[in-house]
Amino acid sequence: MPHVVIDFAEGLERSHDMSRLCEEVFDALVLDVEVNAPALKVRARPQPYFKIGTEPDTFAHATLYLLEGRNDATKARLSDIVLKAMDGVLPTVGSLSVDVRDMNTAAYAKRLKG
Repeated sequence: MPHVVIDFAEGLERSHDMSRLCEEVFDALVLDVEVNAPALKVRARPQPYFKIGTEPDTFAHATLYLLEGRNDATKARLSDIVLKAMDGVLPTVGSLSVDVRDMNTAAYAKRLKG
């Protein structure tokens, strides 16, 4: 577990390497003691319809989903790690942001094969 979902302005994939973005976010997070490397999942998806108020009018927003129980300092640290990784790959994007969400431990279900 955790999951990172990065929504971005459609078209950025033509000027930025979104595969590299996923790799950089992954590599940055796995260095933190709070993150279980084999369970970490990072994915990016384009958003075709959007309107933002910044110039350039491009964005990438990461949502970091964690099982509940981490304190605010830990969440802030992990958020900063993701933002720095995003900025390294997307330095010309108009708006970069990160949000951390708690997932309900009792309701979270998963299946692993093998």
